[in-house]
Amino acid sequence: MSLAKEREQLRSEISAFCKKLVLSQRAVELCEKEATPKQEEFLHRVLAEEMENRERSRRSRLMNRAGFPVYKTLEGYDRQGVKLPTSLKWSDLTDAVFIQAKRNLVLYGPVGTGKTHLAIAMGIRACEMGMAVKFYTVAELVMRLAEAKRSGTLERLMKEIQRTELLILDEWGYVPVDREGSQLLFRVIADSYESRSLIITTNLEFSKWGSVFTDDQMAAAMIDRLAHHGDLLVFEGESYRMKHALMKQR
Repeated sequence: MSLAKEREQLRSEISAFCKKLVLSQRAVELCEKEATPKQEEFLHRVLAEEMENRERSRRSRLMNRAGFPVYKTLEGYDRQGVKLPTSLKWSDLTDAVFIQAKRNLVLYGPVGTGKTHLAIAMGIRACEMGMAVKFYTVAELVMRLAEAKRSGTLERLMKEIQRTELLILDEWGYVPVDREGSQLLFRVIADSYESRSLIITTNLEFSKWGSVFTDDQMAAAMIDRLAHHGDLLVFEGESYRMKHALMKQR
C-alpha cells in the first residue's frame, strides 16, 4: 500500500474514533493540512487507546450493575449433560445470538446440574459484548418488587429492569410466592415480552408452576409469554456439588 493510501486509511479511522468519542472532525482537517505522518500515527494511537479505555470501563460498569453472585465463564463448561432443542446451537448461547433475537431460555433440571453456572456465564459473556444484564434470584426480585411498591419506588425499579437486554431469574419455583408477589413478577414477565431476553433456571416442570405462584391462570400466562419466543434446555445427570462433596469423599 502506498504512503498516500496508508495516510488516507489512518485518517478514516481517526474520523471514526472522533465520531464514537463525540468529537468534531477538526482533528481530521488538521491532519490533512498540517500533520506529519508521525503526528497522525501518534494521534491515531491516542484515540484508539482512549476508545479501548472507555470500552473497558463500560464493560466493568455493566458487570458491576449486573449483580452476579459469583464469576463463571463458559471455558471448560461440561456440555454433555445439557440437551438443546433442535432450534438452538451452542454458538447461539456463546455468541449471545438469542439475546439479539430477544429469545427466552428456560434451563430445566435437577439441583446442581449446572443451570446457574451456564446462566451466569452467558450473562457475563453478554456484558463483555457490551450488553446490559441483570441477575436476580426469584425470591430476591419478588422481595425487591414488594419493597419498592410499599415505598412508592416501583416504577423506578421497573425502569431499571427495562434498561436491560438480558434478565436472568435464578431458582424459579424454589420458594412459594404469595399473590402480590406473583402479580408483580407477572408484570416483569409481561413487560419483558418481545422487549428483552429472559433466562430462567428451574427444577420445576411447567405443570407445577401454578402451585408455586398461587394462581394457575397467572402461571399459564407466564408460560405462554416465555414459550412463544423461547427454548427449553434440559439438564440431566448427578448433582455436581454432591458428586464432589467432601462429606461424601470422607
